[in-house]
Amino acid sequence: MAVARLIRPLRKALINPPQTLIPLQNPISHLLYNSKMGEEINPFLLSQTKNSIRRYYMSEMRKSALKDNILRLIRDEIQYELDRSPPKQSPTKYESFTIDDRPGEQWIRLKRKFRENEEIKVEATMFDGAVPIPKSGVPGIKEDMLLHITLIINISKGDGDVLEILCSAWPDSIEITKLFIRRSNKTSLKAYDGPEFKELDDELQDTLYDFLEARGINDEMAIFLHEYIRNKGKTEFVRWMGNVKSYIESK
Repeated sequence: MAVARLIRPLRKALINPPQTLIPLQNPISHLLYNSKMGEEINPFLLSQTKNSIRRYYMSEMRKSALKDNILRLIRDEIQYELDRSPPKQSPTKYESFTIDDRPGEQWIRLKRKFRENEEIKVEATMFDGAVPIPKSGVPGIKEDMLLHITLIINISKGDGDVLEILCSAWPDSIEITKLFIRRSNKTSLKAYDGPEFKELDDELQDTLYDFLEARGINDEMAIFLHEYIRNKGKTEFVRWMGNVKSYIESK
């Protein structure tokens, strides 16, 4: 009977919970609410509320510690990049070309006019590939990587058809890979776009390189673009880290 008398209030508390449900952000609010209403705080509910409070604050502390740690690591990474090799101010012109840096994107655009009626547009990606090459004179290092940039060159005259030339920009040279005419009316989705550039007659290949050279698209441009894209990569990385940091700080 003594045991039954002890269990009965507990069973009553479990079977008949408080009728008014209070939406809580902080579990201790429930105790304060009962106290203000002049109700006696049930020992069982007090114990459960204490456990809830403990779990709540432990969870909040873990979240805060994780957030602080992430922010610290991001700040350290940004500072390391700025101290090691800070990005430079990118030029807005190259020879006769104006440069659109496209901040936050993985490509840039160069534009110029040639003679009276030609509009030249060069779109250059960031580094999008690499090939290994032997490296001599450095102990323990057997090969280096030759970075690659894709160029899409559009040469147009008014509103008509466009000569499109695809190139690979290596660290010190430009290599034509394909060229074709892009029709303004786009009548066919499977139009014949010509053979691979290397399949053309050697003399024709040389003449087409001279054609680009006359318009300022040459090996010197490849050297410039590699330096420009290397610097843009640093700038974009620091910008990206800053955006991640701002997002986490706002949560």
